[in-house]
Parts: sequence; structure tokens; C-alpha cells
Amino acid sequence: MRSGGVLLPIFSLPSPYGVGTLGSEARKFVDFLAQAGQRYWQILPICPTAYGDSPYSSVSTFAGNPYFIDLDQLCREGYLKKREIQAADFTQDGAVHYEELFDKRFPLLRLAFARFARNAPVELERFRDENPWLEDYALFAALKDDFGGKPWYEWDEPIRRRDGRALRAAKKRLAQEIAFWMFVQYIFYRQWGALKDYANQRGVSIIGDLPIYVALDSADVWADPGQFQLDEDLRPTEVAGCPPDAFTADGQLWGNPLYDWAGMKKNGYRWWMARVAHQCRIYDVLRIDHFRGFEAYYAIPAGEDTARNGRWREGPGLDFFRALERAVGQPRIIAEDLGFLTDGVRQLLADTGFPGMKVLEFAFDSREDSDYLPHNYTRRCVVYTGTHDNSTVLGWAQSAAPEDVAFAAEYLAAGPREGLNWAMMRGAWSSVADLAIVQMQDLLGLGDEARINTPSTVGENWRWRMDKKALTPKLARKLRHYMELYRRL
Repeated sequence: MRSGGVLLPIFSLPSPYGVGTLGSEARKFVDFLAQAGQRYWQILPICPTAYGDSPYSSVSTFAGNPYFIDLDQLCREGYLKKREIQAADFTQDGAVHYEELFDKRFPLLRLAFARFARNAPVELERFRDENPWLEDYALFAALKDDFGGKPWYEWDEPIRRRDGRALRAAKKRLAQEIAFWMFVQYIFYRQWGALKDYANQRGVSIIGDLPIYVALDSADVWADPGQFQLDEDLRPTEVAGCPPDAFTADGQLWGNPLYDWAGMKKNGYRWWMARVAHQCRIYDVLRIDHFRGFEAYYAIPAGEDTARNGRWREGPGLDFFRALERAVGQPRIIAEDLGFLTDGVRQLLADTGFPGMKVLEFAFDSREDSDYLPHNYTRRCVVYTGTHDNSTVLGWAQSAAPEDVAFAAEYLAAGPREGLNWAMMRGAWSSVADLAIVQMQDLLGLGDEARINTPSTVGENWRWRMDKKALTPKLARKLRHYMELYRRL
């Protein structure tokens, strides 16, 4: 069925508390989507962020981000007082300040926990029983604080290697801290479930995002090191990245540990099956990042300064997705198949039947007929104006070659007063693609001051916040008109 949606991270929602949350502004955005005829809200990973603030490098693939917990809801439940939140005095300048969030959010959550712990509901025990990952994550988080924030591979040797006696002693000594981190996840997922139910009841489905890799300093690697390519000292032998190309002479050195795919196959991909099953419970549709890594992945020797000396290694291929179907059924998946694609990747995409992605900002190289031009699409794909890793449309128009911008304007029949952003969104909506997703920034006509992420850079990413007054009835009506025009209602 033809449909439309909007890409907007949770952290980009308005709120008076320094970052977007799962509270009233999230519901207002759902209402806007429903009024505008949008059937999908695509978000970025909702896991906790760590160094670099990227949701694609988290301390846990299962846990939710404590920053997204709605403080007003904690007030309504009696766990916080309004004056306590106001005393935190979060910066109000339209950006996320992660250091400030770390300093001010957790004292409030600890205060809420102290009140919660006086009469913890039985639902907390049920939540723990239903989430097998929770105990390891809560212990990891408590230990990380105990070791002054050091990565787990720098902890004391018995704890680093998960010696049974050492773990039992740590659990006893840190029992209160472990309980705090369990509380945080319980509150997060209770609020998340309520928001998802609210969206679904209004005809809006949530598209979540699953990074292919996890961070080395994560509860995932510490709790189950046998799933990864680590040496006897629990250090990576090779790490993830991308090879050099026309845009990056040194390639991209991500540094994530790689999976021991051969070992995973022997146990039925146990860790991955639990991971995807969890994601399918919390989202309606799942976008799998870096899909080509399942066909072949780029491995860089650990310790390298660039990605130049890596090599391609065979991934798990179709065997993995057959195991996934047996374990999870037939989840609704979007395959992020961008970048350099081989015949093997195309075949894997065809064999799985997953829709791939088309990005219009990649389409308008005036020197060639790109696969991303709408006249080359098939119905079974998802078209985007741009993703979180791209410029906004108006930002692209400022930085792209003039001949490419002219080609785009002519191809899309951009009107003189329309704006290239609306012309490119029309190109997406009018295409044969089953699903068209546009960035919220493009609906608002914003430039690269509102860009979410510039790959291979740190410090200024994942910070953009939407203005509280941005969602207007006029914009909803205009967007709904295009959904009617292009039969996407």
C-alpha cells in the first residue's frame, strides 16, 4: 500500500528539559502525523548514547536512553516535584547539550528512584523476568560507575573476565545501584510502550533503526564476549569500517568489534535472534543499518589508524535470514542497502524480499543515470529525500555542484516559488515506491544548520531540536494534500 512518513529523532522533539522525550510533545507530533496523512514515524536508535553522543555506538543494544524519559510524567506519578526539575535549569537554545544532560538528568532520576523504591510495584519484577538482558545491563552500568566510567576492558581482571565469585560479590555490594538502573529501564519502556500504543491507535506505525554493530565498551560485548572476534585478552583482532572511496581517501574506521559469524551459526545465531526479537517488540517496522555487511563485511586489523589496510570477509548471508524467519517469523524489515553494492548484495536483497532504500539526494549526478532517479525505481522500495547522515535538501543545494542542482530542479519541475525542498519531496511522493519518507527539516525548509549527522566527524552531531511552534495546522493540511494527490493516504 502506498504511504508516507516523516523521519524525526526523539531527541529532536521540543521540550523544556534539554532533549526531546517520550512525553506530550511526542504525542503532539503523532497527532500532527495523523492529521497530515502520514502512516509512519521513523526514528533513530533509542539506545543510550556514550562517547561521541551517537545512537549508533551505544553501551547496550537492548536498553533505552534515560535522557528520553519524560520528567513531567514522573511528576504526575509523584516521583518528582516540579520545582526540583525547574531547579536543574536546562539550557534552552535549540540544541542538545549531552554533557549537561549527563550532569543534570541522572540526579533527578536518582531522586525519583529513591521515592519509587519505597513501594516498588510488582510490575518491576515482571519487567525483569521478561527482559533477560536487563540484569547484565544493570550490573554493567553499576560497575561502570563504580570504576569511574572506565571501559570494561580496563576493569579489574576478575570482573573483566566475569569470574563467578567476583560477580556475586559485585552484585551484593552494588545491589542498590543495580536496582537504580533496572528502575530507569522499567520507566523508560513503560513510557515507550505508552507512546507506541498512542501512535498505533492513531494509525501511525513506528519505524525503528537497528545498527549492525555494537560498541566495544558495551554490556553486549562484556556479557557475551564469545559472540565477537576477540583474542585471549578479550581485545578485538579486527574492527569494523568501510574501505577508501571517492569521498574518503582513508576510508572510515568505525572501530566496532566484529561478530564471530562462524561461532554464531553453530548456536543458531542466538544473540542476534534475541536482539531482533526485542526490536520487533518495541517497533512496528525495523530498518537494518548496513545491510551489505550480512553479505560481506570490511575487516580492519585492530590498531590501524585508517581503514586502508582492511579486507572483505564473507558474511552469514541468506542462512542468517532463514534462521531469523524460523526464530522470529516474518518481521517487517527495511534493508539499508546504500553505498557500493555488489551482485552478491543485490542477490541477498532479492532473496530476502526486503525493500531497499533510495535516496534522492544521491540521484542527481548530472554525469550519469543514477539508480536513485525515480524513473528507475520498482515499487518494492522506500524512497527518502535524505537520511540522518545527509544534508537537508536546501543544505544539499548549497553544497552540491551547480550543474547537479540545475539537473534536479529541471527533473523535478521545481516551481520558481516552490522551493527545491518541496520539489524533491514531490519527487519522492510521486514515485512508484511503496513508502516515501521525508526529513522533518525538509518539511520546515531548513538548511544544514539543522543537519543531524556528518559522518566521520564528532562534536556537533545529534544535536538539532525542532522549534516548539514548527508544527502548524497549515503545514499538516499541505502535507495531507500531497498524500491525497499522490494516493498515499
